[in-house]
Amino acid sequence: MKTAQQWFDEYGHSHKNSINKAIHWLAVPVIYFCVLGLLWQIPMPFTTFAEQEVTWSLIIAGPILLFYFNLSFSLGVGMTLFTALCVMMLRWYQQSFTLDVWVMSLIVFVVMWVLQFIGHKIEGKKPSFFQDVQFLLIGPAWLLGFIYRRFNINY
Repeated sequence: MKTAQQWFDEYGHSHKNSINKAIHWLAVPVIYFCVLGLLWQIPMPFTTFAEQEVTWSLIIAGPILLFYFNLSFSLGVGMTLFTALCVMMLRWYQQSFTLDVWVMSLIVFVVMWVLQFIGHKIEGKKPSFFQDVQFLLIGPAWLLGFIYRRFNINY
């Protein structure tokens, strides 16, 4: 299995242009949020047994977070905190607005992917996930890696 740094180095080959990077700083976390939002309202057959609402977002987050913990414990912790923040924001959105979470998520998801492809057009390179679908999970960790390096946190 590749190390986090090997993934980040490979991902970085198609993310050198400053405009593309800036787009990614906005779009990647928002897309992660939107994926959770798209799964949010899919009916769960056993939610009546839980005190808190169990969603497909929470179920799917488990294996995704395991992927990050396999890369690095500190990246796993960071992505767990980010995922928890996304869940809190989704719960807040659901209580505060009438537009369904999945509808908002779908609209924003499409807009963010359009931006991503514009960034890659400017970059002149295809998105990394065309090479390996795991790069869809590397994007958020790659950004977190920048934050960690800024604060001298090892990953």
